[in-house]
Amino acid sequence: MSTTNYLDTPEGRRLAYHLSPGDGPCVVFLGGLKSDMQGTKAIHLQAWAQARGRAFLRFDYSGHGESSGAFEDGCIGDWAEDVRAAVTRLTQGPLVIVGSSMGGWQALLLARAIPDRIAGLVTIAAALDFTEDGYWRRFTAEQKRALETVGHVELPSDYMEPYVITRRLIEDGRDHLVLRDALALPFPVRCLQGTADTAVSVDTALRLLEHADCPDMRLTLVKDADHRFSDESCLRLIETAIAEVLAGRV
Repeated sequence: MSTTNYLDTPEGRRLAYHLSPGDGPCVVFLGGLKSDMQGTKAIHLQAWAQARGRAFLRFDYSGHGESSGAFEDGCIGDWAEDVRAAVTRLTQGPLVIVGSSMGGWQALLLARAIPDRIAGLVTIAAALDFTEDGYWRRFTAEQKRALETVGHVELPSDYMEPYVITRRLIEDGRDHLVLRDALALPFPVRCLQGTADTAVSVDTALRLLEHADCPDMRLTLVKDADHRFSDESCLRLIETAIAEVLAGRV
C-alpha cells in the first residue's frame, strides 16, 4: 500500500504515518482511542482515495500503533497536538477530515483550530466529550476516589484489553469539550452512527446535530450497525459521505 514514515513533532513525539500523494483536498483519517492506522476503515479509505487520485493521510497518535510513547501517558490535548502537527507538516491546502470515534472529537478540535483549511468533515460514531459525559459521569464514587489516590482506573473493553483511564485524561478532557460552547462548522458535514453502537449512543450524534452551527449537515443512522462501522455496507456509506462532502464544498 505505502511505506511507513515518521514525523517528529515540536512536542518531542514521533508519529508514524502513511501519506499517499494525489489531488486535493487531502482526505485525512483520524482513528479512535487505542485504535491505529492499520484498521479496516483506514486501509480501505486509503485504497479508495488512491483509486481516485486523491491525496490521503493516515497516522498513529502518540501512544498508539507504531508511534512513540505509552497510551497511558497521553490525553485529548496531546493527541490534538499530534493531529495539528501531522496536517501542518504533511499536507497543504484544503482538507477533508474523516474522524472515527475519538477521531470525531479530534476532527472537531482541528476544525476549531484551523477552520480555513477544512473543506469538509465526516464523522463515524463520533465519541464527543466522552471523558466527561461517558467516563466521569458514569464513574462510581470508588472509581473517582481511585483517580484521586492511585491516578487511574481500569475499564473493560468490548474490543481489546482494558482501558487504563488516567486522572490526566479526565482533567485534560475538560479543557477540550466541544458540545458546551458555540461550534461553527462552515463547510459540509456528514455524520454516520449505528443504532447498535454500545460505545457511543445515538443521543451523542443527535446532540452534535442540534448543537453545531452548520449550513450543510446531515446525520445518517444505520440500523443494527455497531461501533466498528466497518462491514462492507458501512464502508460504502463512508465513501458516499466523503464524496458528498467533496461535491458540496465551496
